Amino acid sequence: MNGTADAPPAVGLWDADEAVTQLYAVHYRPLVRLATLLLRDVAVAEEVVQDSFVAMHGSWRRLREPDRALGYLHRSVVNRSRSALRRRTVEARYAPVRAADAASAEHGALEALERRAVMETLDQLPRRQREVLVLRYYADLSEAAIAQALGISRGSVKSHASRGLAALRTRLEPR
Repeated sequence: MNGTADAPPAVGLWDADEAVTQLYAVHYRPLVRLATLLLRDVAVAEEVVQDSFVAMHGSWRRLREPDRALGYLHRSVVNRSRSALRRRTVEARYAPVRAADAASAEHGALEALERRAVMETLDQLPRRQREVLVLRYYADLSEAAIAQALGISRGSVKSHASRGLAALRTRLEPR
């Protein structure tokens, strides 16, 4: 990368401590927001992002192209979010049934937002469509960056985005 807002300049020339510190300072919050949109849980999202930074630090010397560290982080956050969602699904399947808890203040505030219908509908989309739409319209990543983060082709990104948007429109129009 050449000094754009995407990452600090000359990341590949830094040692792991310096590189991770600089990347963390610039990209921690956006990555937490991304993970929060995928997970709907800020605490778990923060853990996922922190674990991604720790993993990148530990494997810094093995990175073939250190200037692509941000792409590595996006992919790591998405993959770790998937794992957290799988764990949550298994836990929910085997958890004992109990009375519903009262909604937290954060939950109540989120429900009050006008985006509630969009978020609920987004949750109903297939996983890949949801990930592509979140990365495209929330994280504002390019098709190429999304393809790299998810490990799919640019054509697949376009296809998933198109199908996801069509499904959102169809489901939201009746409301």
